[in-house]
Amino acid sequence: MFYLLLIVNIVTFLVFALDKRKAVKHQRRISENTLLFITFLCGTIGSILGMLIFRHKVSKKSFLLKFGLVVLIQILLIYFLEKYNMITI
Repeated sequence: MFYLLLIVNIVTFLVFALDKRKAVKHQRRISENTLLFITFLCGTIGSILGMLIFRHKVSKKSFLLKFGLVVLIQILLIYFLEKYNMITI
């Protein structure tokens, strides 16, 4: 499970890096929905690192609000899955 999470977060980090590069070069971008979806798929740490290291999407309040909602949903899912013994942490 650890290696799967590691791979997902590395991929997420690289996708944020690619989107930032495309933004600088004025090329067609990766959609915010795609960025949020891969974040939802357990790529939260990779996306946070990508946002901080590349200074990408950190000043866009609408994205940050949606990002916070994704993280909140993840926290609630983990809480309820743990509460009803569907996963163990």
